[in-house]
Amino acid sequence: MKMQWLWRNWLAAAAVLLAAAAAASAGGGNVSYDGRSLIIDGQRKMLFSGSIHYPRSTPDMWSSLISKAKEGGIDVIETYVFWNLHEPQPGQYDFSGRRNIVAFIKQIQAQGLYACLRIGPYVEGEWTYGGFPFWLHDVPGIVFRSNNEPFKFYMQNFTTKIVNLMKSEGLYASQGGPIILSQIENEYQNVEKAFGENGPPYVLWAAEMAVGLQTGVPWCMCKQDDAPDPVINACNGLRCGETFVGPNSPNKPSTWTENWTSFYQVYGQNATLRSAEDIAYHVALFIARKNGTFINYYMYHGGTNFGRTAAEFMITSYYDQAPLDEYGLIRQPKWGHLKELHAAVKLCSETILSVFPSMQSLGEQQEAYVFSGDSGACAAFLVNIDNTKSVLVQFQNSSYELPRQSISILPDCKTVSFNTAKVSRPFNTRTAIPAVKFDSAEKWEQFQEVIPQLDATSMRSDILLEHMNTAKDVSDYLWYTSSIQQDSPDQQSVTLSVKSLGHVLHAFVNGAHAGSAHGQFRNTSFTLESTISLNKGTNNISLLSATVGLPDSGSFLEHRALGVQSVIIQDSDEAKNITNYSWGYQVGLLGEKLQIYSSEGSKSANWSSLGSSQPLTWYKSAFDAPEGDDPVALNLGSMGKGEAWVNGQSIGRYWVSFRTLAGIPSQTWYNVPRSFLQPEDNLLVLFEEETGNPLDITVDTISVTKPSLRKLV
Repeated sequence: MKMQWLWRNWLAAAAVLLAAAAAASAGGGNVSYDGRSLIIDGQRKMLFSGSIHYPRSTPDMWSSLISKAKEGGIDVIETYVFWNLHEPQPGQYDFSGRRNIVAFIKQIQAQGLYACLRIGPYVEGEWTYGGFPFWLHDVPGIVFRSNNEPFKFYMQNFTTKIVNLMKSEGLYASQGGPIILSQIENEYQNVEKAFGENGPPYVLWAAEMAVGLQTGVPWCMCKQDDAPDPVINACNGLRCGETFVGPNSPNKPSTWTENWTSFYQVYGQNATLRSAEDIAYHVALFIARKNGTFINYYMYHGGTNFGRTAAEFMITSYYDQAPLDEYGLIRQPKWGHLKELHAAVKLCSETILSVFPSMQSLGEQQEAYVFSGDSGACAAFLVNIDNTKSVLVQFQNSSYELPRQSISILPDCKTVSFNTAKVSRPFNTRTAIPAVKFDSAEKWEQFQEVIPQLDATSMRSDILLEHMNTAKDVSDYLWYTSSIQQDSPDQQSVTLSVKSLGHVLHAFVNGAHAGSAHGQFRNTSFTLESTISLNKGTNNISLLSATVGLPDSGSFLEHRALGVQSVIIQDSDEAKNITNYSWGYQVGLLGEKLQIYSSEGSKSANWSSLGSSQPLTWYKSAFDAPEGDDPVALNLGSMGKGEAWVNGQSIGRYWVSFRTLAGIPSQTWYNVPRSFLQPEDNLLVLFEEETGNPLDITVDTISVTKPSLRKLV
């Protein structure tokens, strides 16, 4: 026990010293690589990296997030670059607010860490349209991510824009900045075969284009086993210590660009959890078995998909189970266990980096990876692959007990400093404490969204138009309107059948709600069937199609289709196909056009007192910011589906009514960053597509405590 205590304190002291050394050395210098590692200023580096995406948090959070990552033993902060945020229209760029990537990277530099810039510019990332601006869809003859001249032109333009921006600010390590590695493309091997003969030339072109920008630091491609020289091929996945094919050249290092700390979550599904023990085991295995020297956690902090940035069916919270949760709070034991892992590896990193290991068998499913340097230094990783039982092994005349599926790290080949299965940090518990209640009808006003009819629309077509190409990503919503004649003098009951390619549909007949339906993740198409009543004369059919983020992955993204596909009216005698009737279209909602979620725009709407819950209703209230500095969240457990704004800033889509198989919402609490708030009189606006009870909404403060009887988030 005394020896274990000494090692534990040695690890703590080592972590402090390593952090101080990193602060003194990170940033600046020549960056190269060989078959062992990245080499910075002539020194080999064992690097632990963490993904933190600048737009999924707020500028006032960046310093704290980076600081906590550094404290956790992280050397590098990795981020994607989001094309559709920065170039919303061709040639029009935006680097303000959460888009200020330069300020984010300078904050990384200020705290003495390195940066990895994954430009893509296709990122996937559970980000709407994979990061592509939708205007790219309308470029004549374009085929995304292929050996296609229009696409390559715009891809090169944006990549060059970002590289030149970084150069102008002196942010590459070759200029004294923190950026030591960049990425071009993203997991292209997943789709390359679909592009046939236009795939391989595109890979070669992307590599040559990126290298030709002369950043002075290496480039990598993830999930691209044949990444052209000098681009480094990297692994993404849960178990790269098992699955990575290895560098495609003996002169390239073994890198892991995405070690998934949990997994993304979609509406209707539970969170996929990954234990601290499992993450640590596979990190240690990657170092031992694959000679890994660069490992990035995806995500180290996931954050929030504000506004309409989430990809299709993705919840607003992103990788909340990461070492730093959505609110930037430390999640134990994941954060602490990985911190101890990093410290243990760094104790022997000089030895590890000086040689390749030799492997010794310790049993049927047990191995020792021994790093024995010329100086006489020795480090060992003792691996128990067996996930069913602990084993006792003999190594260098000593006995070691290895728990099931675990790795013991011996920085001196004698004493165990860390075992991946032995977690010393207790679980912490996140609680939500209501600070503001909206439980009085007098606190609310509402505005009923106007349901358009055919005669009120200016956009017309005799066919059903595809949703995305019509809405152009300016809104989630597209109205399809038409009318049919009923000759019978009596009211007639018929069946309305609407096929949609996704994602959500609300039907209205003569202004009355006639039914709703939706698809689900990776099965977006569905059919809405409802019994409706038709009156004598003209009957107005209004269909509100809604997307829940745009698709973000797969080949030929520019050819995807969503929205209404066919409309049939069925009575007892015949089916009337009105698919090719005259249809009118309206992009977006009246409330969006008026911007009634903003302080000025809300004045233009005719708000009324709170009434009975109806579909397509806007709700408005005001509240004072909770005291203190704990994170703030909106508890929307009583609502259905829609979007919420605070002081004109969208905190994202909510979809509480889409329950998991266990009957609970995928997400109930929605992050409201403190920077969105003012001390008093904050404007809260919600658009509710379905029905909900705003009287049960609360503004809660979020904290991490020991287990209690309070609400767990």
